[in-house]
Amino acid sequence: MTKWAKSLIRLSTFEVETLQKRLAEVVTRRTHIEMRVATLDAEFELECVRASQDATLAHGLSAYKHGYKFRRDTAVAELDLISQEEAGVRDSLSSAFEDLKKFEHVAEVTKLKQVAAAKRVEDAMLDEAALRIAGNAAKVQRRA
Repeated sequence: MTKWAKSLIRLSTFEVETLQKRLAEVVTRRTHIEMRVATLDAEFELECVRASQDATLAHGLSAYKHGYKFRRDTAVAELDLISQEEAGVRDSLSSAFEDLKKFEHVAEVTKLKQVAAAKRVEDAMLDEAALRIAGNAAKVQRRA
């Protein structure tokens, strides 16, 4: 494999690995936000149950519901942004992976062409040697 092909493959591999790490980080952030939304929902359900059992808690439920709604809306908006970022990273990763495969294919084709050229040179040398041997054999037959 040529030096330029090795360099391109190495750079493309680095880009793919970097994007994979970034994707993993984005997925982790998305998972944490999803957990936060689920936790907020569960806490709200618990507060509703507790408010139905205690009249003093029922009085503050509307304020709690307002705060819950604000925090949940904020988390959902953040989740939407992270989902968009994740889609962008996935697209970039797909493109980088395609580029890597293209470079690997070009390197493989170049290598196969070099092997074929070396094979043609070897065949030509063997043909030339065979012709010389045949020519020498003909000279020996003429002398005999």
